Amino acid sequence: MSEEKKEQFAGDKKVGTSLLNFWEKKFIEKYTPKIPKFIETYHLTYSTILWSGLIILFSWLAQNNIHWLWGVSICIFLQWLTDCFDGSVGRYRNTGLIKWGYYMDHFLDYIFLCSILIGYSILLPDNFKFLQFFILAFFGAFMVNAYLSFAATNKFKITYLKIGPTEIRLLFIIINTLLIFFGKTYLKWSLPYVLTFSLLSLVYVVYKTQKELWEVDMKNKNNIQ
Repeated sequence: MSEEKKEQFAGDKKVGTSLLNFWEKKFIEKYTPKIPKFIETYHLTYSTILWSGLIILFSWLAQNNIHWLWGVSICIFLQWLTDCFDGSVGRYRNTGLIKWGYYMDHFLDYIFLCSILIGYSILLPDNFKFLQFFILAFFGAFMVNAYLSFAATNKFKITYLKIGPTEIRLLFIIINTLLIFFGKTYLKWSLPYVLTFSLLSLVYVVYKTQKELWEVDMKNKNNIQ
């Protein structure tokens, strides 16, 4: 009897498409071969630490000059840029850092998210900072859902309702732009809406995920019987 084929790790293959996925994929395919040889895939991954630190610094400086938020937005763009290419460069050069890349890339994505929310908490009045905790909890729950679902299905999905990490980054850049032109008041009144939308989206995603896993379990059960 032949041995059952071991399922291959699929953490480097994301499932689902977002609004900007088509253009993002074309951009990555075009410029991956042009990344200089001295820039390794792990350099791109580790650069998220730099962008996260600068986001907190620029947010602190923005307390006295709101135009420092342009620096935050530039760092968000640069993190998107390096995050786009770390995995693609690894595959193109066959570095073999698949599981390391999966682990470090997504752990540092969480650090990056925290740095943005820490930055906003620096700008917010004290009586609004508790909302940041709930937003971080809900955004973190999306990540936990993705990792648990991946563990159960070996399908890594981080895009829901056509919204993925790229669209979230763009949202933060838009928020920063509005803050620069209209002031901190915008951020204060918008947070409850962000919180409500995040909660409703999380409920939908968790419901859909558990339903899919239930159906998989029932299908496997019937096949065994």
